[in-house]
Amino acid sequence: MSRPYRWLAVGSLTFICVSAVLVAQSDKPSGAKQAEAAKALLAKLPAEAKAKAMFTFDDPHRTAWYFTPRQEKKQSLRKGLMIADMTAAQKEAALALLKSGLSNQGFEQASTIMSLEGVLNTLEGDRGGNVRDPNWYFVSIFGEPSNTGSWGWRFEGHHLSVNVTLNNGEVVDATPVLFASNPAEVKSGPRKGLRALPGIEETVKELIASLDEVQRKTARQAKQFSEVREGYAEAKVGEPVGITHGKLRDEQKKLLEKLMTMYSTRMPPDVSVAEWQRLRQAGIDKVHFGYCIEEKKPGQPYTYRIQGPTFVVEFLNVQADSAKNPANHIHSAWRRLPADFVKK
Repeated sequence: MSRPYRWLAVGSLTFICVSAVLVAQSDKPSGAKQAEAAKALLAKLPAEAKAKAMFTFDDPHRTAWYFTPRQEKKQSLRKGLMIADMTAAQKEAALALLKSGLSNQGFEQASTIMSLEGVLNTLEGDRGGNVRDPNWYFVSIFGEPSNTGSWGWRFEGHHLSVNVTLNNGEVVDATPVLFASNPAEVKSGPRKGLRALPGIEETVKELIASLDEVQRKTARQAKQFSEVREGYAEAKVGEPVGITHGKLRDEQKKLLEKLMTMYSTRMPPDVSVAEWQRLRQAGIDKVHFGYCIEEKKPGQPYTYRIQGPTFVVEFLNVQADSAKNPANHIHSAWRRLPADFVKK
């Protein structure tokens, strides 16, 4: 990770969080915060719990990440230490680790995503095939948390996977970071109207509406993009498709950059800055935007992808929610290319 930056201008002078990202110079680097948080959690765990939470840095489990329920007969298939098996103090420490690896906004969204398990439990009741519990989230720590050497960690469960790799006190990779939401919008009950991830839908719809006929022919795809590939370090998304950043008008570039920032700023500010630095060095004009909408289907399911030389954003809203409302179930991810879990 690079030195502290007060402001980062990316691509154009009109980046809203894109135009400038503030990183407080007095703040500790996020890598140091994460090491402290991981050590604090481990210090609270008895030997049996610690054995469930800790793995060697090169354990195959480190790159075997999942955001689907991963249950069989309502028994979890995940590795790691489950929040439900923690004391209140241990849970607080686990959530502090998650918070250290996200921005304030990212942590708020992640907390909302976890809370939606309660909504799913109400919607599905006994007929549901999976346990829906906001405490069915798991922590895994790979290697020894430290400001020297390599280590990493994961916080994961249904619809949430946060993965971080560190080396010598620096975050060298914070992907994949996947946020999903079922329902995308809560349609009934005391939390009616709640949307965990509204910005990534509203902004892309504004961008799509701004495209002229010629641009739309390039950006629009005939088929929906495929599901996010879990369980592997490689996204395997193929060659980029759609319209390039360089072919957009200035106001459209701002919208695309705003949308990208909504994904990158799930991460801590210094990590987001580094992602944008890599992106800019690779060439922002090479970033492609493609989408597909099926207007004639109920709910108008749609997907989009933003892909550059160093990253890919994947978004899908094609599934019904647990109340059978069509296209009300979001999966969204920021991934590194050619692969996640970079060690240095």
